[in-house]
Amino acid sequence: MRVAHLIMVHKNPAQVHRLLTALAHESFDFYVHVDSSVDISEYHSLLHLPRVQFTKRRFAMRWASYRFTSAIFECVRDILLSGIKYDFINLLSGQDYPIKPAETIYQFLANHQGYSFLSFEGEDSAWWQHARTRIEQYHTTYFKFRGQYILQNILNSLLPKRQFPLPYDLYGGSDGSWWTMTAECAAYLVDFIDRHSKLRIFSLFTWGSDEFLVATILMNSPFKASIINENYRYIDWSEGAANPKTLTVDDFGKLAQAHKLFARKFDVTRDAHILNLIDQALIRQQPRRVAARR
Repeated sequence: MRVAHLIMVHKNPAQVHRLLTALAHESFDFYVHVDSSVDISEYHSLLHLPRVQFTKRRFAMRWASYRFTSAIFECVRDILLSGIKYDFINLLSGQDYPIKPAETIYQFLANHQGYSFLSFEGEDSAWWQHARTRIEQYHTTYFKFRGQYILQNILNSLLPKRQFPLPYDLYGGSDGSWWTMTAECAAYLVDFIDRHSKLRIFSLFTWGSDEFLVATILMNSPFKASIINENYRYIDWSEGAANPKTLTVDDFGKLAQAHKLFARKFDVTRDAHILNLIDQALIRQQPRRVAARR
């Protein structure tokens, strides 16, 4: 079994180096996407690590815009075209970190081949009650021009509510951005986007499409039965902000007890000691079995 880890990066090269080192495994390959607005020379040292390479293409990404989602799709496409047969593609950010040994993560995936892991909620959930405006209203986050939000407000005051361009049930959630899926599932996702130009155009004017587009496509696909509603990431939204809490040493107890494989997010400029604790107490130990919750 072989796994491709796609890591989306925009800052803290030393932290990304730690992530790659902590996750090193002979069956893991790493594809690092460095945002095109960042000086990539600061990341060249990563290429000295085993099985690490930069993605074939680089994209400029804007938070909460379709630029981020599209960049992921294109990087997945290049991984699928690499000529290497992967069983899974695992999406991470440069601020993620494993909270289980790499061998435990490998064994978990080896024991669940054929399944994909992502987190989502149905349309009747509390999340969708406030997230529906991401679809029903026009958002100009994809673009950058003077007066864009004035124009956005005018459009939404004059035009009727938008509707998702496909007759699909909607799925999504605050943890929906990060996932682990089979290569077959990933290939379906990329091909689906290629074949549905109306969906691509619609997505240009959405907000936070990374949190609902993948789940909506796949949960209305032939792969639905093989999708487990759990992405195995520990993410703390307790602060009620648009971004999850940055984890520190105060969160270590919860991380140690978590039935997860990864956690996010971390920032070594705020607290590097939490990663030291994870390395010492959670990663440098004998691998433990993690069972999938179906």
